Amino acid sequence: MKIFYTIALAVLFGAQASAQTGKVLDNLSLPSKLLKAERKFAVYLPPDYATSERSYPVLYLLHGAGDDHTGWVQFGEVLHIADKAISEGRATPMIIVMPDANTGRRGYFNDVKGDWNYEDFFFTELMPYVEKKFRIKGEKRYRAIAGLSMGGGGSFMYALHHPELFSSACPLSASTGPITLEDAKRNLLRNNPDIADSTVERYYNRHSALALINNMPDDRKKAVRWYIDCGDDDFLYEGNSLVHIALRKKEVPHEFRVRDGGHTWTYWRESLPDVLAFISQAFHQY
Repeated sequence: MKIFYTIALAVLFGAQASAQTGKVLDNLSLPSKLLKAERKFAVYLPPDYATSERSYPVLYLLHGAGDDHTGWVQFGEVLHIADKAISEGRATPMIIVMPDANTGRRGYFNDVKGDWNYEDFFFTELMPYVEKKFRIKGEKRYRAIAGLSMGGGGSFMYALHHPELFSSACPLSASTGPITLEDAKRNLLRNNPDIADSTVERYYNRHSALALINNMPDDRKKAVRWYIDCGDDDFLYEGNSLVHIALRKKEVPHEFRVRDGGHTWTYWRESLPDVLAFISQAFHQY
């Protein structure tokens, strides 16, 4: 009887431990008419997703250059970190969607030539698809975006382009886009030698975080909750610091974090629990 009781307890506690673990699906895909290809993405489902019938808030978590939709899964340890943050009460249970922006061409934006419209794909194909496929709350309040490096740039631009869709945005070690119009022209001329000055200016105004912040209407200053984090040894520190200064001058509320570290997964793994806690404040109605 004693042996049976011990075994029963082990089975019970094992089942409880298993029930407290989320799940990652990292080989999902959807067809894209805009990009004329299957597009892969990964999804983190919180521990109680399989046993509940409720809908969940969503975080779109963007990878950096050189990685794909599995970057946050493999190197960012999103399963372990999200499970821990939820179990400790730092984060509310949420679904995390991680798209692939490194197949075909690299990046989260529409190409200046108009022949690779990834940003259009994200908003008109990916977002509606995943929010219908999974039990995701569709309101702005329950939707956030974050990302590292190139994905931090995507987080900046997507939230600045569509503040009506995101409650919080958390760029990490972000590529903030060209700092000046001259920088934008120099970058674009490398692959577009005949580009017109007017096209450069339009692209700069849409893909520079500084330009977007400086042109931000007053009624949008509090539309998105901002959490910006960049290491003091990061090669992108200057751009992030200038964005912080621009936000302060514009009187846009935001959090700006500078910690010891560089452009590394060690830094981003340490950032993720704070990101999950920050966006959960909005999900919880802070």
